[in-house]
Amino acid sequence: MTPAEKSQLNRRIVLASRPHGAPQPENFRLESVEKPEPQEGEMLLRSVYLSLDPYMRGRMSDAKSYAEPVAIDEVMVGGTVCQVETTRHPDFEEGEWVLAYTGWQDYGISNGEGLIKLGKTPVHPSYALGVMGMPGFTAYMGLLDIGQPKAGETLVVAAATGPVGATVGQIGKIKGCRVIGVAGGVEKCRYAKEVLGFDECIDHYAEDFAEQLAAACDKGIDVYFENVGGKVFDAVMPLLNTSARIPLCGLVSQYNATALPEGPDRMSMLMGQLLVKRIKMQGFIIFDDYAHRYGEFAKDMSQWLAEGRIQYKEQLVEGLENAPEAFIGLLEGKNFGKLVIKTNDPL
Repeated sequence: MTPAEKSQLNRRIVLASRPHGAPQPENFRLESVEKPEPQEGEMLLRSVYLSLDPYMRGRMSDAKSYAEPVAIDEVMVGGTVCQVETTRHPDFEEGEWVLAYTGWQDYGISNGEGLIKLGKTPVHPSYALGVMGMPGFTAYMGLLDIGQPKAGETLVVAAATGPVGATVGQIGKIKGCRVIGVAGGVEKCRYAKEVLGFDECIDHYAEDFAEQLAAACDKGIDVYFENVGGKVFDAVMPLLNTSARIPLCGLVSQYNATALPEGPDRMSMLMGQLLVKRIKMQGFIIFDDYAHRYGEFAKDMSQWLAEGRIQYKEQLVEGLENAPEAFIGLLEGKNFGKLVIKTNDPL
């Protein structure tokens, strides 16, 4: 295939079949179709960066949820940072960068609805998928609006070096909290303490993980930012203080589960804790619940980044064809930082 012929194609990764348990490579299919043409009032968006996030596992399932599942043979969903390659829309210029939702493919058509302009020369365009985008926004609103941290309180966050957890912990430090992270492995825990500034970070692979967490939280836990579930929450639950707050944005440890976990039913224990300790536990879907407050987040986060008060780590993987393998690894905790696929070179 000549470069000219290749430039007329749109590579895309579609959902070939629904996974049972952990996604497998055969659940995805890479195919090439004709590049779409924009009509009047539309533009052709060329994807440069694709965000991979745990919520995508839920979209692969047809179980009832807050969003419609991806249909079989349809393009996998996902946030993207794109450039306008061709425009027939009066409000957008060729070469302009936008935050979009074109999914796992090279090109998408947009009428401008839902796009966020990033300008002609953004310094870090991929940051719009991480610290300045959905993960950063999730950390900011979940912690500050639901968690309501106060100076001197103990904040615990799991997946502490992921894009949400790392941001939660750093905002907690800005607000004067003692911050305890939970991460998988010695290297990630060292990064949380030495680079992100956490007071402590516990390796959840350690055999005495629960004991280490209890020792680190000798005054109990006032805010637990929940994005993992499973054994981490089991260790957190008895340490929760009266009037503790639990923002709940995800349960990544459960996304590949095909049945309820074995062992005793701990639901009554949890309900008892919520009642006796007057604990507030609230789930949230960031853009459904807080889209109208994006401006205040963007203002604060931009300032914190400029001042060096927030550190951000990005794991960049080259090539759209590598998205399935990278996504499978994400659900196994193999990523270190915000996972982004570079799909194409900029225009």
